[in-house]
Amino acid sequence: MAGYRIDRVSEDIKREIIAIIRELKDPRVLDKMLTVVRVEVSSDASFAKVYISALEGLDVAKEAVKGLKNATGYVRREVGKRLHLRKTPELVFIADDSIEHGMNIVKIMDDLGNH
Repeated sequence: MAGYRIDRVSEDIKREIIAIIRELKDPRVLDKMLTVVRVEVSSDASFAKVYISALEGLDVAKEAVKGLKNATGYVRREVGKRLHLRKTPELVFIADDSIEHGMNIVKIMDDLGNH
C-alpha cells in the first residue's frame, strides 16, 4: 500500500477510535482524560499500534489500556464498520506518557519564564 494511503488510514482509524472511546462504558476508560496520540498502521494494514495517553499520567493510561484491550473486538468491529475497510487491522493498544511529558515541559518553561 502506498505511504500516503497508510497515513490517511492511520488518521481515519485514530479519529474513529477517539469517537469509540467516548462511547465505551468500561470504568477504566470512562471519565478519563484520554487521547489517542498516534496510530501506526503496518504496510500491509494487518496491524495497527494505537498509542494512548492520559492527562493524569502513565498509570492512568496503563489502566485505560487494560480496559481497551478487553474491548478490542468491539473497537475493531466498529472501526471496520465505520470506515468500510476491506481488511480491518488487528489493534494493539499501548500506554504512552507523551501528554504527561509535554505538561512537564510546559511547567518547566513557565518556571523559567517566571524567574
